[in-house]
Amino acid sequence: MLRPTRWQLTRLPHSEHTSRPWRIHELTPDFRLEDVRELPTPGGADDFPLLVGTFAHGKASGDSSRAVRLLWAIRWRLGKLFGLDDPSTGIGARVPTLCERLPADLRDGSRGPELESLPFRPLFLLKDEWAAEIANRTIHGVLHLGWVPDTAGGYRGQMAVLVKPNGPLGLADKAMIKPFRYLVVYPAMLRTIRWEWQLSRCGTEAA
Repeated sequence: MLRPTRWQLTRLPHSEHTSRPWRIHELTPDFRLEDVRELPTPGGADDFPLLVGTFAHGKASGDSSRAVRLLWAIRWRLGKLFGLDDPSTGIGARVPTLCERLPADLRDGSRGPELESLPFRPLFLLKDEWAAEIANRTIHGVLHLGWVPDTAGGYRGQMAVLVKPNGPLGLADKAMIKPFRYLVVYPAMLRTIRWEWQLSRCGTEAA
């Protein structure tokens, strides 16, 4: 039976995202690149759909660890208390969807799967790139996954987070949750991604 293995969390320089010809750049010139992470998902050239499916339908975005569940519970409770996640503050209300910025080829293509654990809306899906957006009273955010060559001759996943804070409230909220995101949420999420990636790869190879 497979067991989750320890993996060194790798934060990448912003240039690992900005220097690549991602289509997301066309949609987010007014967004700030918050973070770029290497994902523990080694694979082949055609394995990107497996990564997107693992991330969207697995537990990666809603990790089952007690600490992360507690943090998300606190976040949703505060959101309800202060109206941070009210529909009137989201996509199509406070901010227009980035789908309105899509060029024709992306608009007519696949948007990819919905995330089951978090309220992100998919924007587009390509052979090596997938993006989804979220908005509330404090931020308009984008989650971006890419599939890039690695140093071993294969490929791996790469995750970027882009944000557009909503004034002083958005900046304060981002600063408040940043330590928890780096110290608790990201490590737990990436451990889960690695675990589910191993299981998915085993299933694919067995088939």
